[in-house]
Amino acid sequence: MIIAAMRFVHTSDWQVGKVFRFADDDTQSVLQDQRLEVIGRIGRLARDQGASAIVVAGDIYDHEIPVDRTLRQPIERMRQFPDLCWHLIAGNHDPNVPGGIWDRLHAIGLPDNVRAHLDGGPAAMDPHGTAWVIPGGLKRRHVATDPTAEMDSAETPPGVIRVGLAHGSVRDFGGDEAQNRIAIDRARRAGLSYLALGDWHGTQCIDDRTWYSGTPEIDGFDRGGDGGGHALVVDLAGPNARPEVTSHRVGRFVWHRDTATLTGAQDITALEHRLRNIDPQEAGRVLVWLSVRGALPLEGLQTYQDMLDALGSALRLLRVDGEPTLLADADDLDLFGTGAVRTAATILSERAGQGDPAQRDIATAALRRLALMVHGQKGNTP
Repeated sequence: MIIAAMRFVHTSDWQVGKVFRFADDDTQSVLQDQRLEVIGRIGRLARDQGASAIVVAGDIYDHEIPVDRTLRQPIERMRQFPDLCWHLIAGNHDPNVPGGIWDRLHAIGLPDNVRAHLDGGPAAMDPHGTAWVIPGGLKRRHVATDPTAEMDSAETPPGVIRVGLAHGSVRDFGGDEAQNRIAIDRARRAGLSYLALGDWHGTQCIDDRTWYSGTPEIDGFDRGGDGGGHALVVDLAGPNARPEVTSHRVGRFVWHRDTATLTGAQDITALEHRLRNIDPQEAGRVLVWLSVRGALPLEGLQTYQDMLDALGSALRLLRVDGEPTLLADADDLDLFGTGAVRTAATILSERAGQGDPAQRDIATAALRRLALMVHGQKGNTP
């Protein structure tokens, strides 16, 4: 008689090779590298938690035609954990199309501990046959049928844990509802102990037996608040037992969106304090997308620019949309001294306060640049 109990790790959406077009070359290289390094953190998590298997619910790669080095890199990371069995399926970014990624991997040859489930047939997850994986990978980027439909009739030995592994959407997550759509009650219909899903990049519990793990390394500013950056450790005491699922952080980077309205030095100080305290111990793993508005006098404008320069050096990435407008009164204009610079500043200040909006914006931007240039020259004076 099989005594069925199983602990495994559920992950998905590694998207190795992903391009981050908003980032500079150095930051992009680091972000791409961490999409590989997180595989090692997932392996160490499995070892530390006593799990014997890891299920990867699709989108190992971000593109259907990766270069050879990118193709091999995640496989080599998994090879480094020969005591763990990695179970892979194809997702919508890396579908199992003829001559595609999976044919190339087959030609190269996978390590003994890495299994690509491409034909849809159930297979033992561990040497003892305690649990069986029932795969539902994709053979095209988008399919109109439910990729998990055949799980209902999939035959496994009696008394074993049935783990579904699929890539698709159980509800509309902002895309086309008709594509790769999975029945929300598939776990019940197919008698699954657990349904491990990929596609949604944040951790999501659909029901007791159906979970999205989310991407293990957050990949966008819209992911920071929904549980991305985790892997799931799943405990099953038996085929009918309720899964115990615990989320573990494995991601390296913190992605944060913020907005600020700046009207004076106090607002600037508060903003800097807020951003520096996202991770006060290691600011270099923080990426920030900041939206700014407001109005500042000339000295406040320079204080704000100094803050941006400092934070841009401390954080992994600081992306800024918008800027405070410039409020220049007579006292502010005195900072320009006398002569031609003062005359130019006075004219720009007048034009910034009157006329059509486009001309005001141009004058304001020019005055802002002139103020920063003059301040910089003074700061460099011995």
